[in-house]
Amino acid sequence: MTEADNESVLWYLHPLRVRYQETDQMGVVFHGNYVTWFEIGRTEFVRALGMTYETIEKQGLLLPVVDLDCSYVSPARYDNNVIICTRLEQFSPIRVSFRSEIRLVDDMEHQALSWFPGAEPPGKLLVRGGTRHVWVNREWRPSRLDKQLPELYSMMEAVSEGNLPVPNKEEGGS
Repeated sequence: MTEADNESVLWYLHPLRVRYQETDQMGVVFHGNYVTWFEIGRTEFVRALGMTYETIEKQGLLLPVVDLDCSYVSPARYDNNVIICTRLEQFSPIRVSFRSEIRLVDDMEHQALSWFPGAEPPGKLLVRGGTRHVWVNREWRPSRLDKQLPELYSMMEAVSEGNLPVPNKEEGGS
């Protein structure tokens, strides 16, 4: 990634405090919870664009995961402040892939709930991964986002180019 690329990367940051039920007998977050956190990150990313998954589904679009990767660097523990960092990795009218990172942060950084420009979000990297998706209709046939929901497509395109979104508040934006 070049310096210019670093400047055009936009991460969406969503804070989370590790709950007791998310930990295992070793006192660390159970590995499967990170995949759930990736999903929370994607959902909140889309909400920050001004649209909820519910609105998207009412328009007849679904976004199933077709591939997932996850690498564990360091464990999160009960009561840690973490942020779920989510960005678009690749984007087309039919496919989208997200990069996700879970990062340990202090109380001040935990308050940040917003877009973050740059290649590396704040905090200590705990987990990195990603998901790949295909837009489909209710019959599970590929569907073009730019035709079905052009306003969401435009917002995702803007973010993929490093531009901060200006969500439509009526659609459930934050």
